[in-house]
Order: sequence, then structure tokens, then C-alpha cells
Amino acid sequence: MTALALFIVTLTLVIWQPRGLGIGWSAMGGAVLALLLGVVQWSDVGVVWHIVWDATFTFVGLIVISLILDEAGFFGWAALHVTRLGGGSGRRLFPLVILLGALISALFANDGAALLLTPIVLAILVRLDVPPATALAFIIATGFVADTASLPLVISNLVNIVSANYFNLGFGEYAAVMVPVNLASVAATLGVLWLAFRRPVATDYPVHTLDEPRSAIHDPLVFRSAFPMLILLLLAYLFAEPIGVPVSVITGAAAIALMAIAGRWWQGGRGAVIPVRRVLRHAPWQIVWFSVGMYLVVYGLGNAGLTDHGARLLTWLGAQGNVIATVGTGFLSAIVASLMNNLPSTLIGALAIDQAQVPAVTRELMVYANVIGNDLGPKFTPIGSLATLLWLHVLAGKGYRITWGQYMKIGLLITPPVLLVTLLALAAWLPVASGG
Repeated sequence: MTALALFIVTLTLVIWQPRGLGIGWSAMGGAVLALLLGVVQWSDVGVVWHIVWDATFTFVGLIVISLILDEAGFFGWAALHVTRLGGGSGRRLFPLVILLGALISALFANDGAALLLTPIVLAILVRLDVPPATALAFIIATGFVADTASLPLVISNLVNIVSANYFNLGFGEYAAVMVPVNLASVAATLGVLWLAFRRPVATDYPVHTLDEPRSAIHDPLVFRSAFPMLILLLLAYLFAEPIGVPVSVITGAAAIALMAIAGRWWQGGRGAVIPVRRVLRHAPWQIVWFSVGMYLVVYGLGNAGLTDHGARLLTWLGAQGNVIATVGTGFLSAIVASLMNNLPSTLIGALAIDQAQVPAVTRELMVYANVIGNDLGPKFTPIGSLATLLWLHVLAGKGYRITWGQYMKIGLLITPPVLLVTLLALAAWLPVASGG
């Protein structure tokens, strides 16, 4: 009960963030209390840090890369191209914006998609002067696809990195399973969002009022570096995997290289357009403290018996057949993530799967189902993922306020079918991908 009460208090502080503490210091406060109350031991700190450090620094590196590319105009350029491709038809633009969000989420993580694409889409909607119902449809689609399309690569979500590291899944091995599954998730997202918003998006917009895409580019050198850098980054993830180089080291190297280009370090900063120091100040350093603090609190909850209960439930699910085990694990993870946030939920799920007595194939399905549940399932509630909290924060800053009631009404309608389709796709594809 002490561990549970401590978790509830910590989560409340993380959401509330009194006196501007931020999510990091709020979570660290809970971790300190956990240590003082004996819910966790000092030895647990090293265990938790070993689990989360790679994911945490990979995320920081990706966000630094994303912020620099955003300052250079990369995402604005892409959004203007997509808007022009829409040809003045809202019905055509709607799926194109979803696909753009899916691509950004895959390469720059779900939090990057929520943080960067949302204000750009909002600016375009204001420029096009679309009706409020149409604007809401595009806003919801942008926030929703940030999570539902964050499955394909290890780097696409913090959840993916933590799970891949915990179960020793290589970059290529993970992608071989989850890229096809992500296609099913994106297709289901398109279908569900279209059914939900097909009427509001049935509007036309004037293409001639749009700026030329090249007008969005503020730093041509960084912009030209973007595509080769992304290709080299993905190749580096694949080739570094066999020799055991952590994902965060590769991502950090790419971030430093991009900072050097943006800051024109080879010529002492002369000619630099992007304020690199400001970008670094706005990097999400609070995530480092949040990862350690929140995971430590949840680790204590696991020590108090939550992991054992989860393992017994997963063992029972595993005896019901692979399809039931996959769907059951995914929805169970989704519910837990919606209640406690998907980052700590991922750790609880991983620990429980590790203890569950199930066949090897079923265990592998559960590992990926836990990822899917924690990537997609948080859309049930606003507190489910950091991407959603970031998205709501960006919207509020732009004058768009979505209440928790409005959000949950939409989330509970849209999320279950997409989650079910994705989990069934995993159950069908994984035996093929593993050769069994």
C-alpha cells in the first residue's frame, strides 16, 4: 500500500507540476521518498539506470536533431509540400497529413512528431481559414498518429528502446517484425480517423494562398544535410548493432554533427543561422530525471507485488493460445499505460513477461504486444504518454484547449479498433517473420 500510495502521489505531481517543478523533479521527488521509505533500495538505482539510460539519451539526441531541423525549416517545408499535394481538397489533404505524421513519428519519435508537427499544422490551418470542425479533425489526427505510427523502429518511441534493450532485440530484428505491423497500424488509423471525421474534412481550401515550400527554409546548409544524415543514421543503427554500440551513442554522434553544421563550428560560428545554444537549452533534459525517478518508483511498485500479479495473469493468458495471449497482453498493457503512463507501464510489463511461464513463441509475441499496448494504448487517456501531454501543451499554447472529457470521448472511440487490428497483425506476422 505504501508503494501504491507513493506512485499515486508521484504521478499526481508529474501531471500537476506544482510551482513549475517540471516532470523530472516531480518524479525525482517520488524516487527520493521511495528510498527514504524503503520501497526501493540503493542497489535498485543501478538496476533501473541500466534499463533506462540508453533510451533516455537516445530520446534527448533525437529531440535535439528534430529541433535543429525544425529551426532550419525542414518540417515546415515538408508540411507545405503536403498541403500543396492536397490540391485544395480537404478529403485529400487529411490522409496526407496523417501519413506525414506517421513518417515523422517513425524517424523522429512520437514526442518529436507531437512537438514539431502540431504547431506547423496549426499554422497552416489558420492560413487556410478552415472551419473549426475541420481544424479539430486535423488536430486530433496529428496527435493520434504520433503514437499509433511509433512502432516501426527502435528509435520511434522510448517504449521501443526500453523494450528492445531489456529483451536484447537488435535494430534489424525489431524492424523486421514491427515495420509490417506498423503498416497495419497506420492503415487502421487512416480508416478509423476517416470514418470519424470524413464529414468535417469534406471542405476545399485555396492553394494559391500558400507560401512556396522553399520559403520555409531558413538554413539551406542544414536543410541539405538532413536527407543524407537520416540515411547514414539508419545505416549506422544497422551496422553498429552486431558490435554492440548503443543506440544513444549513434544518435548522440548524429546530434553533435548536426550541431556542428548548424553552428558552423569549423569557421568559429560565422554565418550561423540557428541558435544552437538556445536549442540545447530547450532540449528535454527533464526527461533524464523523469526516466530515473518514475521508473524507480514503479520498480518499487513491482517489488511490492505488482510484477508477480502481472506474471500470473500473463501465464494464464499464454495458456489460451497465441492469438488470445497477444491480444490480451496488448490490451492489458494499454489499460495499465492509460492509468500510470506508458513509460513506467513498459517496465512493469517487461518484468512480468520475464517471469511468466509461457512457451518461447508466446513470450516473443507478448514482448511485442507489450510494446504495441504501450505505444497505442495510452491514447485512452491524456496522461497515457508524454507525447499526448506535449501535444495538449502545444495546443494550449496556441489557444486550442481540449478538455479531458473531450479527449477521452474521442480516445475511447478511436483507440480500441486500431489497437485490435495491430495486435492481430502481430499475431499473424511474427510466426512468418521468425520462420515458424
